[in-house]
Amino acid sequence: MPDPAFLILEDGRTFQGTAWGYRGVRCGEVVFNTSMTGYQEILTDPSYAEQIVVMTVPHVGNYGVTGIDDQSRAIQVHGFVVREVSRVVSNHRADSDLNTYLSQGGVPGIEGIDTRSLTRHIRSVGAMKGIIGNDGTSPEELKEQLASYKGLSGLDLAGRVSTRERYELENKDDGVLPYHVVAVDFGIKRNIARLLASRGPARVTVVPAHATAEEILALKPDGVLLSNGPGDPEPVAEYAAAQVNALLGRLPVMGICMGSQVLGLALGGSTYKLKFGHRGGNQPVKNLRTGIVEITAQNHGFAVKAESLPDSEVEITHINLNDDTLEGFACKKVPAFAVQYHPEAAPGPHDAAYLFDDFYKLIQQWQQARGA
Repeated sequence: MPDPAFLILEDGRTFQGTAWGYRGVRCGEVVFNTSMTGYQEILTDPSYAEQIVVMTVPHVGNYGVTGIDDQSRAIQVHGFVVREVSRVVSNHRADSDLNTYLSQGGVPGIEGIDTRSLTRHIRSVGAMKGIIGNDGTSPEELKEQLASYKGLSGLDLAGRVSTRERYELENKDDGVLPYHVVAVDFGIKRNIARLLASRGPARVTVVPAHATAEEILALKPDGVLLSNGPGDPEPVAEYAAAQVNALLGRLPVMGICMGSQVLGLALGGSTYKLKFGHRGGNQPVKNLRTGIVEITAQNHGFAVKAESLPDSEVEITHINLNDDTLEGFACKKVPAFAVQYHPEAAPGPHDAAYLFDDFYKLIQQWQQARGA
């Protein structure tokens, strides 16, 4: 008989299924993702730190896992919920199967529950705290543990997942690299760093989230990227906003996801928690400058209030067509712009990869204006 597993939400709703992956108990914020594929990239995306992810696609694990698809050094989620996990791997690239991957990564899984019902519940009620247990812990004990869990609001998760030491990304380009970009690691995905390096091409130096503006400027970069990252942006902005303000006007700046929120807060804006967030590879975003609709990959539970940004300083450039939330903005007086979605497409569509090219065009224009 399969081992039983439970997922319990803070509103008391309980889902019983069967255990897979690591046997244990973990609390987290329960969210859903609408991507059809890309489960390994989702699992290792630092933006999912301390979240229990529900996949809406009914069958997960078909193509196994491979090390080169990891987006960080470890699995970041606190639990993984699927309708059915495949124990059979059908891909020549696979190094292992998903069940073994979760077991070795210390992440509990639950399968065999009605993920459609769960997703509809979250979509109606909103993302909420939850607990997953598949090691024999009783539902009563799980409820007691969940009652003491404080959730993600107010936590500096970006500082927790960020690199502790500065490092330089390897670049296979044998020629002279025309640019040097510093990426501030709020939870950077490997594919963001890879595309940043290849689209320049550029030498990319990744620094910790708490790096000061002085430390960044001492590296003599041509531009600065504010990366994606997990959780509530306000505790991150308590130290990062001052850093960003000290860089604005001195270097071109690009923000992605958490980086967008930090830039918005640095400009005097405010953020708020979305009811159930945007997570998946099929989110429609309209570019207000071109009128083109991009299908984008997204992963965020907070957003910048568009009306909180000063009109004299900021141009709204992108909006979400599902709920009209802010998806991108550009500064009018300094070389800086940001998007709330993920242009690196790991997983997801490639519609937004041009944003990296826009960043390097901004650097070129800045250098030309300064006679560099």
